[in-house]
Amino acid sequence: MNMNSIVAQAQKMQKDIQKKQNEINSMTFIGESEWVEITLKGDKTVDKVIIKNKVSMDSEDLECLEDMIKIAINDAYKKIDAETEKKMGMYSKLAGGLF
Repeated sequence: MNMNSIVAQAQKMQKDIQKKQNEINSMTFIGESEWVEITLKGDKTVDKVIIKNKVSMDSEDLECLEDMIKIAINDAYKKIDAETEKKMGMYSKLAGGLF
């Protein structure tokens, strides 16, 4: 295999990686808990927060809501990470875990 072939393969892989990352970034992921739904973009920016149970809250309820928001955000991040692994996992195996 000559150097030009290796460079061409590396460039193709780089384009494929960027394409897949762009696909993920354009997707939305919804994280949910009992009281909260959070929509994130694939670049892990929060797009929307919805409080499902709109009730007047005392301080205990507010603390619980904050915990539910954290759970929902973490749920969405796990879904983004799973999609990233699904679409880009083969590249990390080929590159010895560089990604």
